[in-house]
Amino acid sequence: MSLKEFRAVLRGATYRADAPEVMRLLEETVWPEQVLQLIGDALLATVTSGSTRAHDLASDCVARLQRRGWDGDADLADALEAGIGDGPQPLLRPVGVDLGELASVREGEPTHGGGRVDLATGQVWPQTVYEDFRTDQADAEEDEDAVAGPGWLWVEPVGSRSGYRDMEVFIATLEDDHLVEVLTTAISGDGAFRRFKDALAPHPEAADRWYAFSEDRVRGRARAWLAAEGYMPSPGRHPSPL
Repeated sequence: MSLKEFRAVLRGATYRADAPEVMRLLEETVWPEQVLQLIGDALLATVTSGSTRAHDLASDCVARLQRRGWDGDADLADALEAGIGDGPQPLLRPVGVDLGELASVREGEPTHGGGRVDLATGQVWPQTVYEDFRTDQADAEEDEDAVAGPGWLWVEPVGSRSGYRDMEVFIATLEDDHLVEVLTTAISGDGAFRRFKDALAPHPEAADRWYAFSEDRVRGRARAWLAAEGYMPSPGRHPSPL
């Protein structure tokens, strides 16, 4: 099974909360190092039986996360340990937010205006979408009072610097000297992200590794930011299988 297929199958099983399928997949597959956030979320969403198999898989994921040490890995490890009864419950309020959606708002350009999270539903509202929504409301003043209250979490945009750093870190993991040279050139100057993806396109295996690597780092940063704000993503149907 390719890395792309593994991620797709794991997402689907997570979305369905199909614990037997998650455990089967994780027991039969050598875990790619760059998808530990996705694996941890799958375990959080499905490992509730208290079985020895579930405990062992979660413990293995905790150990790997602690060794890797990317942003958000410690937060996910703590949640997993709490889920299997090996650690205290994090003092964080759960919210059903999709980490990918949160990251797309938080790591967007500041000119786009950030966004907000509805703490009751977990829905992420980019600021531009929210403003369009407000213009359709009959009572804008009342609506503004609602979103300024405790039921919303403001997401300040931080820009793409972390995403650029991800490309640099990824390039450093490659062993193909020619590809390293091509990608290093691609990320120089404006338009780096588009050129990087275009340069990767003729190398499907490396491209699959990049998309897995990038997704895990982005999800981890979103998780770490959420924890710093006093919240944690609740187990559930995240991410979407689409």
